[in-house]
Amino acid sequence: MEGQTSRKCLLQKNIFIFLFLTLLVLWVIVYSTNLTDHITCTLAEEKVPATKTLKHPTEPQNHTAVCSFHSVLPADALESEFLKDYIAWPETPSLPSYFSLNDTSNAAHSTFTILPRNGGGSWQVGDQMEVLIEMNDFNGHHKKSGGDVLFARLHNPTVHAGVVGKVLDHHNGSYTAVFSLLWEGSAQVEVILIHSSEAVNAIERVNLEYPGRIFFRSVFRSGSVTETTTCNVCLMAPPEQLCNYTDLNTGEPWFCYKPKKLRCEHRVTHSFGGFDNKPIKMEKRLFQIGVNMKASIRSAGSSKINILPKLKVSNETVPANVSGKSLWTRPAGYYYKDAWQALDGTKVHQFNNAEAITQCLKGKEVHMYGDSTIRQWFEYLIAKVPDLKKFDQKKPPKTGPFLALDYTNNILVTCRSHGPPLRSPLMLVSQLHLVANELDSVDGGNNTVVIIGVWAHFSTFPVEVYIRRLLSIRRAVVRLLSRAPGTLVIIRTANPKRITLEESVTTDDYYFLQRDKILRTIFKKVNVRLLDAWEMTQAHYLPHNVHPPPPIIKNMIDVVLSYVCFPQPQT
Repeated sequence: MEGQTSRKCLLQKNIFIFLFLTLLVLWVIVYSTNLTDHITCTLAEEKVPATKTLKHPTEPQNHTAVCSFHSVLPADALESEFLKDYIAWPETPSLPSYFSLNDTSNAAHSTFTILPRNGGGSWQVGDQMEVLIEMNDFNGHHKKSGGDVLFARLHNPTVHAGVVGKVLDHHNGSYTAVFSLLWEGSAQVEVILIHSSEAVNAIERVNLEYPGRIFFRSVFRSGSVTETTTCNVCLMAPPEQLCNYTDLNTGEPWFCYKPKKLRCEHRVTHSFGGFDNKPIKMEKRLFQIGVNMKASIRSAGSSKINILPKLKVSNETVPANVSGKSLWTRPAGYYYKDAWQALDGTKVHQFNNAEAITQCLKGKEVHMYGDSTIRQWFEYLIAKVPDLKKFDQKKPPKTGPFLALDYTNNILVTCRSHGPPLRSPLMLVSQLHLVANELDSVDGGNNTVVIIGVWAHFSTFPVEVYIRRLLSIRRAVVRLLSRAPGTLVIIRTANPKRITLEESVTTDDYYFLQRDKILRTIFKKVNVRLLDAWEMTQAHYLPHNVHPPPPIIKNMIDVVLSYVCFPQPQT
């Protein structure tokens, strides 16, 4: 009897516990209408590798935030620190709240001087020429520190020749531009002050204080209910207020504020929201076109030289004249008669008609990934090759994805945007594909060409955002080349653009220059071919534009097709 009583009591106790737990679960479900969203976010946070905030954090500490603009995967922390040190700009004195414009760099009072040829004599093809640049302030006083952004070019407008000079900062207000002399005849030096060191300080301050100054929108829709919220790489809010769309494969973060009525799963579209332009107060005077921004620096003497043919003695060419200061440098290439001549061992062929392009691409698959500067290449091929028919997929004209086919010659060309933080018109989130994930679906092989151009949409963010993205792409490229080593991978670099005051604090040549250095370094030891859009744009006689004009695009395509059809060993 005692045993039966005990079992009965135990049974009643278990029933009571079961009923209590059931009521508790029902209460939680009723209380939390967004439980599914919460579980989804929690799973995402558990599966994505944890990130580590590196040194130099620039946003205010927020212990309730779930993300950071300055984080990378733990495995990438050391490389990220190396890259940030590598691109570190020379430190210059910080501007006080009220500063005198007269103490800042001024193009009109600065000069450059062509230094005499080492050893004397006349300039010859193959020589290296040095130009000394002396930066002065508005009072004509010599600057005591470096940090100015200077572009240098040697050109001959008559024969449409041009080459970029490498500018070396001596950190004392003096700079040296080094040029390779690559054609016979006349050549003229051009030096441009892109930004003063004081303007760089202002640009850096904006980037540090307002890392999220560009923002995005997403529309959430379910039935007749529609809501719109703000999205970004990172949003400073506690996790319960956010939808976490971090990519589970790459760890790339993306967040939107939770809609009030709908759930995170109801996100339908992505679009660019705008710039949150922060005032730069009195610093606006540092961004005056033709004065201290994109302003020409005059020559203290003649800006022109005459270049003679390389001297030959006893059927042997005399070695080129190189300065004893060991400032020797080699550009990626140069223009002559408006045609790009590469200096990396690639013989650049001219593909001047549809037949030449078709023969080169016959039997090939070409997959392009990136921003609108990559879309330019797709549009160029479609326009130049009538048999390469663009398939109308009813997709947005700016973002795609795009597909073109020449059935007769078995040519397939695709083009896809690189995913967030893409500054795009309204597009479906189903088309927001990260490049790394796309590369993992490419079979690859000897007849496959992959082209990647990712840079322009990352300039407004701290460099860690760009480093994180490129490292994930590099890993995917390495995986692709491991399983299909015959695949040709071409990486397009950044290029300079037109600048205005508003663009200087959002998208700017200084930002592009820094990210260009990062890209080159990250892919330096990977078996890819580099398309040097930076030098191809800067060396050309046409004005800089984020979307280079047709003559430059034509030269870029000539280089790409030369890589495809006339492969040369990489140097």
